[in-house]
Amino acid sequence: MRDDTAPTFLSSTVSAPAAYFLREIWQAVGGDPAHLSHLTIEGAGALPSTFHVTDLAGAAVAAASLSVAELASLRQGKFPAVQVDRRLASFWFLTTLRPQGWSMPPLWDAVAGDYRAADGWIRLHTNAPHHRDAALAVLRTHAEREAVAAAVKQWQAAALETAIVAKNGCAATMRTLAQWADHPQGRAVNAEPLLHRSSTAGGDRPHLPLSAGRPLQGIRVLDLTRILAGPVATRFLAGFGAEVLRIDPPGWEEPGTVPEVVLGKRCARLDLKNPDGLRTLEQLLARADIFVHGYRPDALARLGLDSTRRRQLNPGLVDVCLDAYGWSGPWSGRRGYDSLIQMSTGIADAGMRAAGQDRPTPLPGQAIDHATGYLLAAAAVRGLVERLQTGRGCEIRGSLARTARLLVSGGNQPDDTEAPAPEQPSDWSDLVEQTGWGPARRIRPPVAIADIPMMWDLPAPKLGSSAAAWLADKA
Repeated sequence: MRDDTAPTFLSSTVSAPAAYFLREIWQAVGGDPAHLSHLTIEGAGALPSTFHVTDLAGAAVAAASLSVAELASLRQGKFPAVQVDRRLASFWFLTTLRPQGWSMPPLWDAVAGDYRAADGWIRLHTNAPHHRDAALAVLRTHAEREAVAAAVKQWQAAALETAIVAKNGCAATMRTLAQWADHPQGRAVNAEPLLHRSSTAGGDRPHLPLSAGRPLQGIRVLDLTRILAGPVATRFLAGFGAEVLRIDPPGWEEPGTVPEVVLGKRCARLDLKNPDGLRTLEQLLARADIFVHGYRPDALARLGLDSTRRRQLNPGLVDVCLDAYGWSGPWSGRRGYDSLIQMSTGIADAGMRAAGQDRPTPLPGQAIDHATGYLLAAAAVRGLVERLQTGRGCEIRGSLARTARLLVSGGNQPDDTEAPAPEQPSDWSDLVEQTGWGPARRIRPPVAIADIPMMWDLPAPKLGSSAAAWLADKA
């Protein structure tokens, strides 16, 4: 049960739900509670939801920013103040990009969405062609929404979910909070820590570059993540100077999300099934400081890059891994996305009931993804802090399902909660970003750290637009 008592070390501007979330996140990343005294979260309003989504947004952004401030304090000798704007944090949990003269592609494939089955609701996630093919093969129909809806009605929701997952597709039955709590996977996830963290033998303390104004400048981040939590984490790291190199396979595209999440990064392609591609990845990994990956747990092992091999290549590595449904239980390793997690864990059902609707009512935006992204970013930077202090590397594992549990454990939001003030052009950055798709503006960063600007050195590029090499190796 949630403890609503705000810790005395938090600023009085932090709401009780945000204080709870922040305490849980900061403890999960191994942070010193005393550092919370340097933080304020300001602003009014909350995104419409039965859950405290805006409080989670503010707390997650705050924890990641506090970790950057802690890293900076190692160079500065003092801990800089951190200020988070909860309204802007809410916007960053939705979308930051404001195209100028062009439009973002649709976020969802034409087949993706919620469907009424014979006994309830199920969500099909079909954005990736192979996931769409799996669902259509089970339903024995073509990629037309009305035909899919008619086919789904012939199935029991849980049976259809099982059949699609068995075909390596992605689907989720809508369950209630109580049903998820009683489900074997729900019980397993709820018994897990918010993050799994362990130290690994590293050696001598490294001499990592520490810039007073850009604390992550010179830090190399190898990014093997896709939609959406991992890219949010690495986008945050790039905002404080990290060199982020994202690797995608040949032909992979995410037209509805890539312009949003590749800000500040370079993007390359490697075929990891090719020995040369795998060799290049190993060379990159050996010189990385942080490795963020969202492959299914056995995928890297099948490539010969399991945890032991990664540690051989780079003993001091901060190794950050993400999955969907948790690291234990019968669904560990199961494919999943934010929208599916919300269906499985009871969030979409609770939203439907609270709003008096007759269909699944999810959170505003992909809030579980975003929160998990900032949680992983906080853990990664704290891993750097501990590496500087001890020389040891670390392994960090998070999951969308466990972050969903954190949100639900924060309780329900009052029905009469004031909405944030509407977005205004003054909320946009003054800079015009020349993305790979055309000019755009961004929502201003949601955090201010004393004398440490959050800014990105590179505009959002198209996937595969850079070489698979660290910048110093190209010089």
